[in-house]
Amino acid sequence: MDLGIKGLRVLVTAGASGIGREIVRAFVEEGARVHVSDIDRAALEALAAETPAITATAADMSDRAAVARLFDEALATLGGLDCLVNNVGIAGPTGRVDQIDPADWDRTLAVNITGQFNCTRLAVPHLAKSGNASIINLSSSAGRLGFPLRTPYAASKWAVIGFTKSLSIELGPLGIRVNAIQPGIVEGDRIRRVFAAKAEQRGVTAEALQEQSLAQASIREMIQPRQLADQILLLASPRGRTISGQAISICGDLQSLA
Repeated sequence: MDLGIKGLRVLVTAGASGIGREIVRAFVEEGARVHVSDIDRAALEALAAETPAITATAADMSDRAAVARLFDEALATLGGLDCLVNNVGIAGPTGRVDQIDPADWDRTLAVNITGQFNCTRLAVPHLAKSGNASIINLSSSAGRLGFPLRTPYAASKWAVIGFTKSLSIELGPLGIRVNAIQPGIVEGDRIRRVFAAKAEQRGVTAEALQEQSLAQASIREMIQPRQLADQILLLASPRGRTISGQAISICGDLQSLA
């Protein structure tokens, strides 16, 4: 299926590994022009080596000066912007709320929600010039469900939904559609680290916690990163031109988070 996004000018944050890397690869396969940012320079260099069609800038999305430099480089390379994928996010700490270091709380929100704000505010004037403008924000199933022992992460991901819904109304008159993706239990290193940390807190094995978590979904299997990328491509394409203000769950019908 031709999605009509050949030549689409796309900026993907935290795009050097995991979900972000799949998003980048999917856009490149469809002929989009992609600029990628990531805080991990080594991962970014590895991605650039294996995907020479991309351009890249190492940057911390919580650092406004670094984000400004990212946009200068991205816009100089792409010549404009049609799509911003706010994929940036960290897992944050695991623990009961009274055991969490306030610095860890601050860092989680600084990256997961303020990082999206830092990019969006600079992207809007350029997206407004596009004939097919979109912003896709990565939230989580933790942005619609309670997530015990993970309050900083959950709070930040609920915030992403409020940010998305408000932006869709605010930016619709400029022709910019805004949506959020709420992944469930996604296969990868991050979820394995989360399971390990929570299992230690609860005195069980990571394998037992994973089994318990998947049991909360109707479709009891891990979500593959490419499933998220495929949905994002649709939202960024002309086929998604009337989809805005939505929080789209890709989670196997997850009912609760263990």
